[in-house]
Amino acid sequence: MRAGQLVVATPQLGDPNFARTVVLLLQADSNSGALGLVLNRPTGTGVGEVLPAWVDLAATPPAVFAGGPVQPTAAICLGRGRPGGVAVAAFATLAGLPSGSLGTVDLDCPPDELGATIAEVRLFAGYAGWTSGQLEAEVADGAWWLLDALPADAFAVRPELLWKQVLLRQGPPLAFAATYPDDPSLN
Repeated sequence: MRAGQLVVATPQLGDPNFARTVVLLLQADSNSGALGLVLNRPTGTGVGEVLPAWVDLAATPPAVFAGGPVQPTAAICLGRGRPGGVAVAAFATLAGLPSGSLGTVDLDCPPDELGATIAEVRLFAGYAGWTSGQLEAEVADGAWWLLDALPADAFAVRPELLWKQVLLRQGPPLAFAATYPDDPSLN
């Protein structure tokens, strides 16, 4: 596994924190573990309510997303780079994705200084984290699929559909899981 990859919950994953989630790995290291952001859990809180200066750069929907259960008061910002944008220290491109396409944004940098670099941002409260070997064991147990990410995944306009969309683009047999019922006992 590597940074820039998706960790997608299988239908068998029973943890309610991660049911049908799509997690973008920001870091993955066999020594220190993995850290990622849940891409498909918008909250009812608008970006303008917590960081009004960033609202003009906020992607649609302009909500704060629940990035995961670890440190829910910590903020992490992802940005989508502008084609041909100027490289700045406040925007760190994720490894594993095309240079400048997607990265973390330093929220201490004034947003008006990033307009030539960043097309849009998405704000996350908290993150998903795994200790060394934990995520690998969960993948081996069938709780997660490791899939390639597209830069647009982090900025899905309809994040509630992202889990299905990611699975469908894989083709059969994995695409069949996209229609797996929420509660199979009701079939």
